Amino acid sequence: MALAPDVTSSTDPHPIEDDGTHIDAPGLQPFVFALFFIFGGITSLNDVVIPKLKELFTLNYTQAMLVQFCFFAAYFVMGLPMARLVKKVGYMRGAVIGLITMMAGCLMFIPASQTATYAIFLFAYFVLASGVVMVQVVANPLISLLGPSRTAHSRLTFGQAFNSLGTTVFPAVGAGLILGKLAEVSADELSGDALRAYRTAESAMIVNTYLGLAVAIGVVALVVWLFRNKLQGERHEESSIVGGLSLLKRPRFGYGALSIFLYVGAEVAIGSIVINYLALERVFGQPESVIGWMITLYWGGAMVGRFIGSGLLRVFSPGKILATNATIAILLIAVSAMTSGAVAGYSLLAVGLMNSIMFPTIFALACEKLGSRAADGSGIINVAIVGGAVVPVIFGALADLSGSLAFALILPAICYAIIAGFGIFARKPA
Repeated sequence: MALAPDVTSSTDPHPIEDDGTHIDAPGLQPFVFALFFIFGGITSLNDVVIPKLKELFTLNYTQAMLVQFCFFAAYFVMGLPMARLVKKVGYMRGAVIGLITMMAGCLMFIPASQTATYAIFLFAYFVLASGVVMVQVVANPLISLLGPSRTAHSRLTFGQAFNSLGTTVFPAVGAGLILGKLAEVSADELSGDALRAYRTAESAMIVNTYLGLAVAIGVVALVVWLFRNKLQGERHEESSIVGGLSLLKRPRFGYGALSIFLYVGAEVAIGSIVINYLALERVFGQPESVIGWMITLYWGGAMVGRFIGSGLLRVFSPGKILATNATIAILLIAVSAMTSGAVAGYSLLAVGLMNSIMFPTIFALACEKLGSRAADGSGIINVAIVGGAVVPVIFGALADLSGSLAFALILPAICYAIIAGFGIFARKPA
């Protein structure tokens, strides 16, 4: 396959820096790892809440996926504005703004529960996600800049391992708190005041979970504020939103942004339905409250793979590893769709292991040598995360129309095929 054209050409109005910039901030990496842990955990908690809300409000799969639509739509709406804000206030203050916005989103679950209104839950998710966007705009480029450019792939993957630690821990705790009573009574058996009372009581468990998160996030925000002046040598290149979008003209970056869109969409689509999928009679045939904990195997696989991948990426070509993982993910999806029982269940869960290095590797490959335009690149990549809003809704519609979750798995398989192509396309350094 032909290599991407030279993106440092003098005809480029926004030349990429030839050498990696680097911020002098000793001891700051653990702080960034903590941010990865927080926003990863909150994002994956959606996978536990979706089956709960699906039951409470008697939703079909398309309606239930609106949780992910509203959450990930925030990346499309807020990605570029948040990137510009980071460039004005700096990485550390930007992280504080993001954390406070996340707190506000968590607190909005209180009126959502008291009114037992699905639309308010959806709005709360949008606000919460807006804060996550800000934190992610900060964390991704910052961890890349906190060290030599030659090890950025490995460092970002290691940071994403802490993201996966959050995606493993939060659903494990949330499954016990939120899904605990899912099998005792069904909303479709109730009506009128009894139904409203049931929805209010059951959604209170969701509220308590997010209130606890709000307190924890507040503590982290305070600590970050105390260290707001820790960075030395931080600099950003001024540009308009249109100027930032000009990065998409670079084939390597544009294909990378598309791959992020598809990767997040595929990962979220599978994660969102995996509890319902495992509960099917042809798979494990157990109620969601019994097998809900198994979502941690999906996210835990990504965590283990990222710790392993951070080492492998120092030895092997990141592009080739990305293409290999995407290809294996397709094979696992095919096995799951065409088999039953434990094989069908565990093969789909194993896709999480293949997901492990995808986001950080795609991000690093797409953003190589952006230098002072790193915030622009991160903002656009965060806009591309809107794939987590679009692909799951299409997935839900396919499942509803076909009456089969297994059939709908063809959509994430297509996503992984395109990602494998990006791995081959970007297999050599920019």
